[in-house]
Amino acid sequence: MEDYLDWVYMGVMSVFVGGAMKKFLASHISAAPTAVAWLGVTLVVQILWSYSVPAVLGLALLCLVCCLYAARMDPVLPLSAEGKAVFITGCDTGFGKAAARRLDAQGFEVFATVLDLFGEGARDLRKTCSPRLTLLQLDITQPQQVHQALLDTKAKLGLKGLWGLVNNAGVCVNFGDAELSLMSNYRGCMEVNFFGTLNVTKAFLPLLRQSKGRIVTMSSPAGEQPFPCLAAYGASKAALNLFINTLRHELDPWGVKVSTILPSSYKTGQPSNLEYWECQYKSLIHNLSPDLLEEYGEEYIQETKDLFQRHTQTASEDLSPVIHAISEALLSPQPQLRYYAGPGVRFMYFIYSFFPMSVSDKFLQRLFVQKKVTPHALRKENGLTHNNNNNNNINNHVERIEKK
Repeated sequence: MEDYLDWVYMGVMSVFVGGAMKKFLASHISAAPTAVAWLGVTLVVQILWSYSVPAVLGLALLCLVCCLYAARMDPVLPLSAEGKAVFITGCDTGFGKAAARRLDAQGFEVFATVLDLFGEGARDLRKTCSPRLTLLQLDITQPQQVHQALLDTKAKLGLKGLWGLVNNAGVCVNFGDAELSLMSNYRGCMEVNFFGTLNVTKAFLPLLRQSKGRIVTMSSPAGEQPFPCLAAYGASKAALNLFINTLRHELDPWGVKVSTILPSSYKTGQPSNLEYWECQYKSLIHNLSPDLLEEYGEEYIQETKDLFQRHTQTASEDLSPVIHAISEALLSPQPQLRYYAGPGVRFMYFIYSFFPMSVSDKFLQRLFVQKKVTPHALRKENGLTHNNNNNNNINNHVERIEKK
């Protein structure tokens, strides 16, 4: 009988401890209060058992407490979108375009910005959205255009404040290893992903503070984890993450809630186009110095391009997890600080947060780009290449430059 009770005890404790860990890992850091409450119940079970309370009676008492607690909890209903205005950047394609449609359908007054007012994306939004939608031309890297968009938005809102700002516009103009990436790529990513978003956010903050509204920013796991061959893009998102997290602390007294979306890999914008990677590859080869081209080799860069193409082709076309996260961040009474949108993101952060860095690095290398080609200089050191191949690469490179 005693052995039987021990097995029952182990089973009950496993359920509650496992439940606590599941709650914690499912929502990352934001689940701390739920995890503490769950572990508290586990402690109660431990105490009851230590006082030899019969197993059946203890479990019945525990079920009664849980039922009473659940009965007292009112369901958390989302806020109404009616009468609320949202400003979204980067709506020509991808997340921005899909978010504009979804939020318009929910009843928001949507201000959707596009690079081209007469482009395909703008035409589609005009056809599929309600008259509430306002299209604005905006390049977030141009301060004058940001100021004009603010004036146009304020003119239409009147005395009403802005409920939500969705910072979606961004670019990934990175290609290859950190050493091979052009300085123009680093500057391009920073100009759009960080400075552009910073400029828009600062401009619209007075309207958001007025309505005690929401800021939702599209970031990337690459801004927190060292993805191979994404140094320029990742550095710009890392700067953006720090800015947004600082803003979250500073805007708390104003009642403005700040959320960050961390999506997995999706087919959006230019990177989903094969021609885009071909242009990136040709630009990189043309602008690399002969010395770097000799040490890395054209086949090494070619493989990187092929891996990026292959990765983008296997990315998901279903944007709904990201769009749902944007909507929830705008309408939830208590929005999450971070939304992990898409398959595998939570698991990736679990590996990154709780495993040694060596394990996490190996995981990212296998997840993203599994390079097999070794740079020429390293192969030469190991006697695996011939000088003729390197000389041919240099000569080909010089010939291309001379033809230009």
